[in-house]
Amino acid sequence: MSQHRGDEVDRIVAAWARERPDLDVSPLEVLSRVSRLARHLDLARREAFGAHGLESWEFDVLSALRRAGHPYELTPTQLVRQTLVTSGTMTNRIARLVERGLVERAASPADHRSVLVRLTAGGRGVVDAALADLVDDERRLLQALPPARQAELATLLKGLLEPFDDAAPT
Repeated sequence: MSQHRGDEVDRIVAAWARERPDLDVSPLEVLSRVSRLARHLDLARREAFGAHGLESWEFDVLSALRRAGHPYELTPTQLVRQTLVTSGTMTNRIARLVERGLVERAASPADHRSVLVRLTAGGRGVVDAALADLVDDERRLLQALPPARQAELATLLKGLLEPFDDAAPT
């Protein structure tokens, strides 16, 4: 049986427990590790997206359109809901993606006063390639855990996030 050596979070928790014995610092054992993992994930995502000339926000918008399925279009309001940014921010993001030729604006056939944002063929190629690299990078981040433990962790994290997802505006 292998014995796990302490990590940086163990050292931080032990130091706080010593310095503040009046506080239960046990939440740090989970959430400090989640925070540290989030930093590694952010770096992996920046690298995967950067290799394809994308910023994280660009990938978020393009991937929302790609996940919508053919013809890969959504209204700006739907994009706002999926990416959790303000409508003003989304307007700016759409304009920048149009300039790069990754999306195009189209009049809605249902209401010509409404606009649809549609993924271009170039945008689809870029988001598909970036996603493939991202999945490879994320698989490497998880390789220390066997698939069954990954599934268990996914279930635990889903339970932890449920109250936040339930409170999110729709």
